[in-house]
Amino acid sequence: MFDIFIKTHFSAGHHLRDYPGNCERPHGHNWSVKVTVRASELDELGMGIDFRKVKEAVKTVLDDLDHKDLNEHPVFLTKNPSSENIAVHIFDQLKNTLTSERYSLYCVTIGETENTAVTYFGK
Repeated sequence: MFDIFIKTHFSAGHHLRDYPGNCERPHGHNWSVKVTVRASELDELGMGIDFRKVKEAVKTVLDDLDHKDLNEHPVFLTKNPSSENIAVHIFDQLKNTLTSERYSLYCVTIGETENTAVTYFGK
């Protein structure tokens, strides 16, 4: 098995509805994003998946979130744009693109700060 990952980031604002603290007020983050694809075997070039393919897929998803108020995004109109829900959203958007007979999307990690992050492995 091979775990292939890329790291990137996006910036956006949000607030957590009904949160009992200051995160209920609008604020922003520079979210770190790590996307991991697990490959069971290598292709004819000796790669599990080309980093470029992962980067392009992730960029497409993050472009829809970058520099936005996430509470106004259609996905988050009825649920909080928490790191957990953002990780689920990104995973769900990527799973079809980053799945083949040799590899599949393994997990998505979202960090709000250097010291806080959540990893989602899918259902």
